[in-house]
Amino acid sequence: MKSLHARKHDLASVDNQLKFLNNGIFENGKLDSFEKQLLKSGRWPLKPTELEIFQINLGYMCNQTCKHCHVDAGPDRKEIMTRDTMQLCLDVLRNTQVHTLDLTGGAPEMNPDFRWFVEEAVKTGVEEIIVRSNLTIILANPKYHDLPDFFKKHKIRVVSSLPYYKKSKTDRQRGDGVFDKSIRALTMLNELGYGKPETGLVLDLVYNPSGAFLPGDQLSLENDFKKSLLAEFEITFNHLFTITNLPISRFLEYLVASENYEDYMESLVMAFNPLTVDGLMCRNTISIDWKGFLYDCDFNQMLEIKVAAKGSEHISAWNIDALAKRNIMTNQHCFGCTAGAGSSCQGTTA
Repeated sequence: MKSLHARKHDLASVDNQLKFLNNGIFENGKLDSFEKQLLKSGRWPLKPTELEIFQINLGYMCNQTCKHCHVDAGPDRKEIMTRDTMQLCLDVLRNTQVHTLDLTGGAPEMNPDFRWFVEEAVKTGVEEIIVRSNLTIILANPKYHDLPDFFKKHKIRVVSSLPYYKKSKTDRQRGDGVFDKSIRALTMLNELGYGKPETGLVLDLVYNPSGAFLPGDQLSLENDFKKSLLAEFEITFNHLFTITNLPISRFLEYLVASENYEDYMESLVMAFNPLTVDGLMCRNTISIDWKGFLYDCDFNQMLEIKVAAKGSEHISAWNIDALAKRNIMTNQHCFGCTAGAGSSCQGTTA
C-alpha cells in the first residue's frame, strides 16, 4: 500500500484538505463518518443553542509560526479585518444578548485597529472580552510593551498559549526563545495582578499536545502547570484549557508527512464521546472571519465551511432568527472536538 507520505496532495488548498478528510479511511468504510456517529447517538442534525459568544478573528498575521497552527498564521500573512468590518460587528454586538467577545488571530493585537475595537466593544456593554494572546507579542516590538496595562485598564480576560511548562517542549513547538519570552510576559501580567484570584483579572493558559495524541486530563495538567510555574518562576494563573489538535492546515500536513494521519484519525473516532456534544462550542458560538463571514466555529472558518443560514452568511446580513434555525455544519475534523473529554476554546466539554 502506498504510504501517506508518498501520496501527492496539495494540503495548502482548502478544497484538497476537505477531499483528503473525506476520502480514504472514511470513504472505504474503515471508519464511520462524524455524521454517522451523531446519528447513532441521536444527535443529528446538530442544532445551536442560545448564542452566547462572538469569536472574531482579527487577521492571520502573527509574530510566530507555530507547527500545529490550524490558522496557518505567520508574519507573512496579510489578511487583516478592516475598521469597517469591525464596525459591523459592533453594530450587531449592541443588539444581541451575546455576553462574551472572544478576539483571536493570528495575533489579534497586530491588527492596527485592535485597541480601537476593544475600546468600542467595551462601550457596547458586553460582559466579557477575551483576547487570545501568544504572549510573545508583548515583547515583539516596543509598541506592544504596554499591552498588559491596556488589558488591565479594560479588564480583558487574557487567554495565553503555553504548550508546556518546560522550555524544550515549548520551543520545539513554537520556536527558539518562545518559552523565555512567554515567561517574561506572564511575569509582567502577574505584576499587574493578572492570575491573582482577588483582583478579578483573569489569566488562563492553553495547552495543545506537541504530537499526534490526545491531551491528558485537564485538571491534572493544570495542577502540574501551576506547581511547576510557581516553583520555578513564581508565576500564577487561573485556569488551564486543554485543546485537541484538529487535522487542519499545518497539523494535517504534519500528520501526513509523519505518516500518523490514519492512526490519529482512528484514535479520535474510537474516542468519540456523545457526552461532549452538549458542550460543543459550535452550539453557542458564532465565529467571524477577517472578511466578516460567519462560521459555526473557527475550525470551520479555516476550511471555509460557512454557516448554513442562507442569506445570512455575512455580518452585514445578520439575521438571528435564520441563524437560530440553522443546522450546524460538520465534517470529519469535528471528531477532534468530541474525543475523550471533548475540546473547545474553553477547554474540555464533558
